[in-house]
Amino acid sequence: MGFLKPDLPVVEFDEWSKGNWSEKVRPMARHWAEVGFGTPVVLHLFYVVKILLYILGAWLVVLSTAGIDGFTAVGQWWTEPIVFQKVVLYTMLFEVVGLGCGFGPLNNRFFPPLGSILYWLRPNTIRLPPWPGRVPFTAGDNRGPVDVALYAALLVALLIALFSDGTGPIPALDTDVGVLPLWQIWTILGLLAAAGLRDKVIFLAARGEVYAAFTVAFLFGGVDMIIAAKLVCVVIWVGAASSKLTKHFPFVISTMMSNSPIVRPRALKRLFFERFPDDLRPGRLSRVVAHFSTAVEMLVPLVLLFSHGGWPTAIAALVMVCFHLGILTAIPMGVPLEWNVFMIFCVLTLFVGHAGIGLADMTGPLPVLLFAAMVITVTLGNLFPRKVSFLPGMRYYAGNWDTTLWCLKPSAADKIDQHLVAIASMPQAQLEKVYGSPEAAQIPQYLGYAFRAFNTHGRMMFTLAHRAMAGPGGTDSPEDYVMTDGERICSTAIGWNFGDGHMHNEQLIAAMQKRCRFEPGEVRVVLIDAQPIHRQTQRYRLVDAATGEFETGYINVADAVTRQPWDDQVPVHVDRRD
Repeated sequence: MGFLKPDLPVVEFDEWSKGNWSEKVRPMARHWAEVGFGTPVVLHLFYVVKILLYILGAWLVVLSTAGIDGFTAVGQWWTEPIVFQKVVLYTMLFEVVGLGCGFGPLNNRFFPPLGSILYWLRPNTIRLPPWPGRVPFTAGDNRGPVDVALYAALLVALLIALFSDGTGPIPALDTDVGVLPLWQIWTILGLLAAAGLRDKVIFLAARGEVYAAFTVAFLFGGVDMIIAAKLVCVVIWVGAASSKLTKHFPFVISTMMSNSPIVRPRALKRLFFERFPDDLRPGRLSRVVAHFSTAVEMLVPLVLLFSHGGWPTAIAALVMVCFHLGILTAIPMGVPLEWNVFMIFCVLTLFVGHAGIGLADMTGPLPVLLFAAMVITVTLGNLFPRKVSFLPGMRYYAGNWDTTLWCLKPSAADKIDQHLVAIASMPQAQLEKVYGSPEAAQIPQYLGYAFRAFNTHGRMMFTLAHRAMAGPGGTDSPEDYVMTDGERICSTAIGWNFGDGHMHNEQLIAAMQKRCRFEPGEVRVVLIDAQPIHRQTQRYRLVDAATGEFETGYINVADAVTRQPWDDQVPVHVDRRD
């Protein structure tokens, strides 16, 4: 990796461009295995600075509270309940304005580096209600004054809470500062729920499954607030670990470590693969790391929950801090960086700072009810992934989530530019602007294909792309299309993206078709459901934006995990084809 320039694959462009998809991706995959995306070091430093600014911002917000003083006197106030409350709400605000997950060039966001606040304060952009046919007053897909007002009110409510003082002494929590007023907590939850029912993307971008769950815990009195927050942490960790009990996760490890700015020697990166350069499936080291990290995430939180201080708590806390530092220092694609910093803070303030508070101290059933609701959501998310987003389903970085691939003709891209109210141009146009020409942009474009193909669903995706571009009659030419990851479409169309196929499925296709009036064959989309934890298959649909679904079927997970990233001939089992 260069400090200012990317380390991209070097190919004989004229010869390379004559190859088919598989031939073009092969050198990109080999480059990724040794180098990763080749991101300039300065960009990694940019994200490090962003993390430090996030921490500084939280620090200053906490110090604005009456009764909490001393920039360096952390030991006097770090366990105050209101400090935890403010860090939760500050992080929710940080995320929902677009500064957290999905921010910047490592998420293919160049101009501008964020969406969210620029998009959701703008009328006539697309919104995606989760249950438009069931929840009154949420139908439609056009953002209006009510939606803008709800989002703006949420931001204002969060800011008011961040700069409010505590309610006064609470002996049960050993605090003279107190906690935030309940009316503020109710207001934030109410506004987030209302905005989320009008547009699910806002709820997901706020990382509602994490920060809203903690905010619900703030409604509970006394020690029940701390106990409920601990239980939320345990569900996050154990739920995420449970979703990694599939064949997909080792592929995440090998791909992430190849792209890590910390793991720099190429010889070490190669060890994460079976046999570089010809067999780029995850090697033994990737499998060991995957299984070990899953065990840590599954078991160590239980030690934190049931130990009450002493060496067991100290050792478990150190392990979980190292666990999140391992993810953080890899600076993974999607950049969920501040979330990992926040989880480290949770380990320290909840399980170390309040180690003496345990389940036996609970005064009412509310923490258990919150815990049960989250467990049910995680369970449903793993059993029925098509129905539940991978975020509330806690399927974080498990390599198993709903995905889409959009195949666009140039005329379709033009219509999107003309008819969508958006704050960013199409991904291909952004790449051309960054790299200087359409030809130069093809290298990072295919490097992105290689990244996706390193994941098991990517091999399915590009196999199905050929079928989608051929169309219902099987006669259309793939050369007429540009393949664009559904996440990149999100950047343009709805203002935020973070790996969740629920945000770029048939609902978004219909909203864009209403505005752009694509002709048959202009836009074809591959939609792949995540693998249900109790099955070994993944369902797919092929959809033409103008005429609708024209093929359904499934792919066996075993057929994907045994193939190379450049293999676009995974066996397909067709249920129906028009």
